[in-house]
Amino acid sequence: MITAPIIAVGVLAAFLFAGLRVLQEYERGVVFRLGRFAGVKQAGLTWIIPGVDRLVKISLREIVMDVPPQEVITRDNVSVKVNAVIYFRVLHAEKAVISVENYLYGTSQLSQTTLRSVCGQAELDELLAEREQLNRRLQEIIDQQTDPWGVKVRAVELKGIDLPEEMRRAMAKQAEAEREKRAKLIHAEGEFAASQQLASAANIMSQEPAALQLRYLQTLTEIATEKNSTILFPLPMDLLRPLYLASERAATQAEQDRRGD
Repeated sequence: MITAPIIAVGVLAAFLFAGLRVLQEYERGVVFRLGRFAGVKQAGLTWIIPGVDRLVKISLREIVMDVPPQEVITRDNVSVKVNAVIYFRVLHAEKAVISVENYLYGTSQLSQTTLRSVCGQAELDELLAEREQLNRRLQEIIDQQTDPWGVKVRAVELKGIDLPEEMRRAMAKQAEAEREKRAKLIHAEGEFAASQQLASAANIMSQEPAALQLRYLQTLTEIATEKNSTILFPLPMDLLRPLYLASERAATQAEQDRRGD
């Protein structure tokens, strides 16, 4: 027959066992005693009064949350879809339980509204080229508003910007026009540099007629080498002038010799 002391010991053991709780290293336990905040339990084995205390576990690990795509009209009236990802964690477990009903849902909704607000104040070029600045602005605004909940927002990153199809085509045409512009500028710079070199070469050759004649003969040699054909070209008189002068001198000398005889 079970005696009363044994029953009492069993009831006490069951009472003690019912109050045992185990908290992981990344968890904290917020204790409410008869509805009032009674403290925060650290990681490890802890005990609460069964039927009197209520323990709410809060994870302190960093949470990575996707912000769903939001319809945004930029300051220059372009309709785009923007989504992001937010990194945050709970610093004060008691605030995350007492100050807000559901800190995960609240942070998600706050991120969506802030994303629409901040992106709507920027122009399309800013969204595409200045993401780092927008990320910092989003992080500062969301972190400031979640601070009363004991939530710390470490970073916010714009994930993707979905442009309308007509806007994509327009941007592609603009990029192609920019590439053509750069190509024409580079070609014009090359032509200008070549013309300067040709002008310098012509100036040098104009001071040396012999150099000009040699260049003329070299060009004719290159043409004859590349193409096996008959080429008719005018022969410059300057090339024949030495022969003509030599012939005149020879004729004059011969005439003087006959007179001397």
